[in-house]
Amino acid sequence: MRISSLLAAVAWLTVSGASVQADCATSAQLGFARGLAAYDGGDYRTAFEEWRALAEAGDAEAQTALASLYVSGQGTPANPARAVHWYRRAAEQGEPIAQQNLGDLYGRGVGVGRDLVSAYVWLALAADQGRRWAERRRGEVAAQFSPEQHAEAEARLAARRRARDE
Repeated sequence: MRISSLLAAVAWLTVSGASVQADCATSAQLGFARGLAAYDGGDYRTAFEEWRALAEAGDAEAQTALASLYVSGQGTPANPARAVHWYRRAAEQGEPIAQQNLGDLYGRGVGVGRDLVSAYVWLALAADQGRRWAERRRGEVAAQFSPEQHAEAEARLAARRRARDE
């Protein structure tokens, strides 16, 4: 009797835990969708507020969307440095659009000091995930390298790839 009660409790906790995770995912998806609907309707301030809450909670897709608002100045004053901050947080989670955009900002020196090596690394990581524009842009960045920069970029990229694949 006790074992069956224990098994029933474990089963309930397992199902309950899955339900809580699903509810959290659904809540984040709904919040992102509300932000997207606001954005599509031209209500950029509401999109900013919806995505900011999710971004602060660690949602990489919301971090990327929030960064794009900081770049464009929609719903908030333009602030390229804040865009870099949010793109970096999402990029470090493996979000390919954030990696691509962060690499481009590094390559152009927008919101951050121009750093071709960092640009190359982020663009390469995005290209690894099929972002063709990032692949082309990475080639443009690499064409500006000194031999030392090329060696440093490849070493940093290899380290990032190893960390990603662990």
